[in-house]
Amino acid sequence: MKLWQSVALLLMVSIGAFGVPGGLALAQSAQAPAPVASPAPKTVYAPSAAVVQPMVSQPVAPQPMSPMPAPKPDAPVPGPIVPAAPAPAPAAANSNSTITVVDGYVLGPGDIMDIGILGRTEFNSHVQVQIDGTVQLPFLGSIVASNRTVLQLRDDIRRGLMNGGYYADPAVNVTVATFASRYVVVLGEVGAPGLVAVDRAYRVSEIMAKVGGIRSSGSDIISLRRASGEELSLDFNKVSVGGAAEDPVVNPGDKIFVAKAESFYIYGQISQPGTFPLAREMTVQMALARAGGLTAQGSEKKVKLYRNGVQVGRLKLSDIVKGGDVIVIGERFF
Repeated sequence: MKLWQSVALLLMVSIGAFGVPGGLALAQSAQAPAPVASPAPKTVYAPSAAVVQPMVSQPVAPQPMSPMPAPKPDAPVPGPIVPAAPAPAPAAANSNSTITVVDGYVLGPGDIMDIGILGRTEFNSHVQVQIDGTVQLPFLGSIVASNRTVLQLRDDIRRGLMNGGYYADPAVNVTVATFASRYVVVLGEVGAPGLVAVDRAYRVSEIMAKVGGIRSSGSDIISLRRASGEELSLDFNKVSVGGAAEDPVVNPGDKIFVAKAESFYIYGQISQPGTFPLAREMTVQMALARAGGLTAQGSEKKVKLYRNGVQVGRLKLSDIVKGGDVIVIGERFF
């Protein structure tokens, strides 16, 4: 027995004597030959199909959807955005072709006004509307007056003074001292032709009264030409006694013209030979009366009428006289 085996045996016996468990097993393992370790098998890696485990989705309980709020019945429905139309160009300050005065006098360049505040002398102003349509006022500076009625300008001034904090509740007064921008032209056979300022809505009869009516040489037909180009032919007799349809309202820029009445000529054995205005539906007998009647030598059987230089045959006293006619009264023999 070799030396090392003897030492191992002695050690195991002593361990067993001291009650160390496993001493016998240790002795047996010392006597058994040590096993020869076999080489570890080589690991060969081969591609293998991956096993995909299907994913099982857990059922989800449906959540109740909250109802959409109903639109209010009076809520406006938004529509497509439409670009705003360009603002119309302001009318020229000196244009009065479309201005009416039904709602009051419309101010324009040249008009002179007295503007003041009741109980406040520091604001009193005597101003004229400038060519650009504005007036200069204390505190407010330049303010537009053209194409505004007197009442509208008064409200504009009052609003401007209150918004600026100058006065709490001013009593503004606007008075037109001189009317210059709104007028009607009256021409022809009238008493006083010229420009008639229209500070309110006037009718044709009122304008004719302002100019002194129609002269004796004037026609009974009044021509009214609107600023828009419309032309009206009015009978003066109907204008004088008719209603609103026969007596229309005139507007600034209108023109009234009374032509010279057509005339007839009469001479011979007549009391007042000469030229006379022709009235409507005037007969030969009426023309003789207009000229004062026949003289003592005149004869109704000797009356001749010439029209355009040609004698009208078979003339009767009831025939109508036309403008430019010439009437000749002959002398009777006895």
